[in-house]
Amino acid sequence: MPVDPGAPIPPTPLPAAAAPAPGAPAVPSLLGPEAVSDRYGFYRTLRESYPLVRDDRLGAWLVSRYGDVAAALDDPGLVRPRRGLCCWPGEAWCAGPRREPDDEAFGVLREVSERTAFVLARRLARREVADLAGEFCHWLPVGTAATALGLSYAELARGSRAGGRRAGPAASLAVLAADRSALIGKALASLLANLLDRPDEWAAVRDAPGALTAAWRESLRRNPPVHVVLRRARGNVRIAEGAVPAGAAVALLVGAAGRDPDRFAAPDRFDPRRTAPAQLAFGPPDCPAARVAELQAECAARALCEAMPELRWVEGFRPTETGLLTRAPRTLLVRPA
Repeated sequence: MPVDPGAPIPPTPLPAAAAPAPGAPAVPSLLGPEAVSDRYGFYRTLRESYPLVRDDRLGAWLVSRYGDVAAALDDPGLVRPRRGLCCWPGEAWCAGPRREPDDEAFGVLREVSERTAFVLARRLARREVADLAGEFCHWLPVGTAATALGLSYAELARGSRAGGRRAGPAASLAVLAADRSALIGKALASLLANLLDRPDEWAAVRDAPGALTAAWRESLRRNPPVHVVLRRARGNVRIAEGAVPAGAAVALLVGAAGRDPDRFAAPDRFDPRRTAPAQLAFGPPDCPAARVAELQAECAARALCEAMPELRWVEGFRPTETGLLTRAPRTLLVRPA
């Protein structure tokens, strides 16, 4: 909880924030080689030994445990920076249209998403090798938004929202898809990577479409598209049994929180049958943008299952996440048939 900015905060000894003893390992940094070579191992080190630590290279305090990150996301004492990336799952992800979209609007967007997904999937199904990340996950949200708004891909890429734009709640949802197309594409890429890595889970989604929702939310827990949510302390704020000073930048590590063993059993395992995934990247159930993303995930899985029932990895290929604040596989090489 935030404290009164005018009230003094007594010094709180924090092992995570203390200077290392001579000869001790340096305090880890999100910009350091450990985070680059093994991001989830780096997160493990933070959770176990540095639950709150000042990352001097990044210029921010790192928060990594699930309970601390979840509480900080709802803390009014931590606000979105005026400039900076990665506000998910805050106001940038869950801000909906001024007029709340109804089921009819979502139905219209679903029809467009389904058509777009099937066109893309059928084109790729004729290939011997295809890249689902660049040729499907990227284009599905972009193509859906362009079609729903009556724009060409080129107009949408230029940031146009006027020429040919259709009005109404469905168009407002399409604007959400356009504005968040990069994040939706990353989330789709991670979902497909998780499913194709486990043929039994892919078969479950293929044979029981209702299984997709659980797989989608579990993928967002295990491999969220945004790993770092940036905030700034309005006043002195207590976090993780410690405190950060007024004006400090705070990096909430959603990617680390989703792998916290104190919250999730076997957190590194992709398990859609978790009874309470409680992921932090999805937003509340009524979040319009989150509903748009899940809708597109459903359409993507259905189209790929129908067009490519024997979809599998190219021999020897392994998906690899990349990125600092946002992360996802850049390439998903598959054999459609």
